[in-house]
Amino acid sequence: MKKFFYIVILLFLGILEASAQQESQYSQYMYNTMTFNPGYTGSREVVSAMGLYRTQWVGLEGAPKTMNFSIQSPLGYHGNGIGLNILSDEIGPTKNTDVMLNYAYTILTGTDLKFSFGISAGFQNLDIDYTKLNVENKADGYLSGTESQFSPNVGAGVYVHTYNWYVGLSVPKFLSTKHKNDDVAMTQVTQRSHFYLIGGYVFDINPYLKFKPAALLKVVSGAPIAVDVSGNFLINNKFTLGAAYRLNAGVSGLAGFQVTDGIQVGYGYDYDTNKLGNYNSGSHELFMRFDLFNKINKRMINPRFF
Repeated sequence: MKKFFYIVILLFLGILEASAQQESQYSQYMYNTMTFNPGYTGSREVVSAMGLYRTQWVGLEGAPKTMNFSIQSPLGYHGNGIGLNILSDEIGPTKNTDVMLNYAYTILTGTDLKFSFGISAGFQNLDIDYTKLNVENKADGYLSGTESQFSPNVGAGVYVHTYNWYVGLSVPKFLSTKHKNDDVAMTQVTQRSHFYLIGGYVFDINPYLKFKPAALLKVVSGAPIAVDVSGNFLINNKFTLGAAYRLNAGVSGLAGFQVTDGIQVGYGYDYDTNKLGNYNSGSHELFMRFDLFNKINKRMINPRFF
């Protein structure tokens, strides 16, 4: 087991490239794992669709707004899965759209331990609307109109899980992409690989209460390591209450409600603990997830915690 993890870590570190931190940020990362780890695809063992909306740094002009939609389904009886992930991220005059198809292959061990290896392929499109900029020289023709640049990408991840714990390692985008305006040397955006490590454990405190601590580590050269830690209580398989902390950045309050066995809604509020908090009124994040039971698993014994 140790040898397996060492090999995976070395492979991922070997292809990780220097970059700046640009991927979308989530407070409820424990619920939309497929967004950054294709190995998670199909692990819920039902057809599962999720929509998430995040508005960050409310009150700050040009602050990020993120919309994410994903759908995944198991394939057969072995835990393999397929999925689709669509992301729209707006920051100032830019809008980045990602569309990725996922496939995961699962190795069963004869126990509840499963190893899932995922790959993803798709494209991203960067749109820049120069009319949203406050240009000092209105006659500057280089900073007018719009621009759109398209680029393909691929990613991979491994996801290891049992009934009550999980660990995932992934690089959702391997290819470094440079978006450049040939007329203006200063306008260049470089998007490069990010390395994600996620883990969580579910403690069954009693039949009516579960506690799940989780953590997400995001690493990219040229930027500080991003660390998120969280703790959520699941009460009577209906209500979720918790909190999260992002290292040197902010704290979050998390809440969720299991409307039915197949419908879950959640909300998160972030408060920045750094100097940026003086210039905004926080961030809001809302998601809704639908689990559609199929012939393989007509109903769940209990709603899934991850």
